[in-house]
Amino acid sequence: MTTTNAMRLLMKAGIPFETSEYEVDENDLSGVHAAAALGIEPDCMFKTLVTRGDKKGLSVFCIPVAEELDLKKCAAVTGDKKIEMIHVKELLGLTGYIRGGCSPIGMKKKYPTWIDETAQLFDKIYVSAGMRGQQIILAPDVLRDFIEAEYADLTKR
Repeated sequence: MTTTNAMRLLMKAGIPFETSEYEVDENDLSGVHAAAALGIEPDCMFKTLVTRGDKKGLSVFCIPVAEELDLKKCAAVTGDKKIEMIHVKELLGLTGYIRGGCSPIGMKKKYPTWIDETAQLFDKIYVSAGMRGQQIILAPDVLRDFIEAEYADLTKR
């Protein structure tokens, strides 16, 4: 397993975490596929999405991999009137990560971040380790505190 920048940041901070690896299918980069490859429920694996608001700029949202981001709810929590997903071609330049390997830990810049409130239902959640095929497993409150995020209702359910 490759030690990623996200892992190094957690180690440097003395934060306990576990890792997990799965074989990447370049034809299916979905988080649901990744959860199935690891044999876990998709509700405890969180994908990291980046948006741009009309007033506040870039924001980061971590939601369960099988769910869809509710842009109206997200705009409400950020203070924007309108919010939209950034284009995938912008992801690497803005975050340092690629699609399918975007971690909420260790982005190029510190963006306001929210984690879906359902994360609190689990002792541990999975988030990208910063590259395809690798996940970091840690307590949701530990992640929230480390990346200075907030919990909110973020999905269409």
